[in-house]
Amino acid sequence: MGRHKGVAWAGVLAKLKANPEKLWSISEMERTGGEPDVVGTDPETGEYLYVDCSTESPKGRRSICYDKEGLESRKEFKPGDNAIDMAVTMGVELLSEGQYRDLQKLGEFDIKTSSWIHTPAAIRKLGGALFCDRRYDTVFTYHNGASSYYGVRRPGSPCAGRDQKAQATSR
Repeated sequence: MGRHKGVAWAGVLAKLKANPEKLWSISEMERTGGEPDVVGTDPETGEYLYVDCSTESPKGRRSICYDKEGLESRKEFKPGDNAIDMAVTMGVELLSEGQYRDLQKLGEFDIKTSSWIHTPAAIRKLGGALFCDRRYDTVFTYHNGASSYYGVRRPGSPCAGRDQKAQATSR
């Protein structure tokens, strides 16, 4: 309940009934192992914000590149999908860095995993992509090549890499 203070369920239910495609997107987040929750409203539009509040990367969204271009640029060991296409297919968007930091105020997420976030076009044009996680009680933003992913390593091991997921929101 602490994630959606001030949000009346009657309003959320009315919006979902009026927009069944949003319910489908929420269902897709759950189907891939996520835990979508209403975390507030968009200050500009008043739309409810649904964010995946799974503590770690859902199994159905791990070991993925940032986008199709990054995926296609891999010569070998290609993962099965990419964050951008997964989000589009689910009818959601990747969180911005600011939204990711706001999410971290509601709990501790990505202690052992990491999440791809929306990457500004200038960074992506140069081949990079951004991801975030929480370590040492601090939220960090990092960069990597958009084709990067960590598919063999397990999260949580001191020498392990990070499983990156698409941290997404639906409005």
